Amino acid sequence: MRDLDETDLEILSLLAADARRPFSEIGERVGLSGPAVSDRVTRLEEAGVIEGFTVDVDRTKLRAGVPVLVDVELPPNRPEALDEARERARDADAVEHVFVTAEGDLRAYGRVGGRNVREWVQGLFEGVAVEEYAVTLVDEFEWTPSIEGVEFALTCAECSNTVDSEGETARIDGEVYHFCCSSCLSRF
Repeated sequence: MRDLDETDLEILSLLAADARRPFSEIGERVGLSGPAVSDRVTRLEEAGVIEGFTVDVDRTKLRAGVPVLVDVELPPNRPEALDEARERARDADAVEHVFVTAEGDLRAYGRVGGRNVREWVQGLFEGVAVEEYAVTLVDEFEWTPSIEGVEFALTCAECSNTVDSEGETARIDGEVYHFCCSSCLSRF
């Protein structure tokens, strides 16, 4: 590819600021038509100058916040500290699950809005005798509820396989049935 000229650099600058900017708008800014900008962007891609368009995701907006696991170490032999920490975690809107370890410490899973999780945790446990805490960002989360080792799972009304998120549900004659796939639903 030929050397980049001022127009190419300006196009790159505009795309870097907003990769979804229409080529017609870029053309107005650099004195070209929309199709001419498109041709230049294609050449820049083919030459490897543009390797792709990315998305800058604010993870706090996804699924009501950033998923975190908070481990709270409490002073030994202070049940009132555990009770207070547990109550605060349980009452927090962001917290979905609260656990107490055999050592008497607290663990909580939640989805924290905002960008500063540390401030959120400090505010949550302010005034509680917390010795130490650690926050871990959660990448994947899977929860399988069970009672005494028996898992809750929907079973297919046709073949008795487990119904997952790709399954189907149908109301037939007033009854709700779950199916692992559309072919089981059809056969039923």
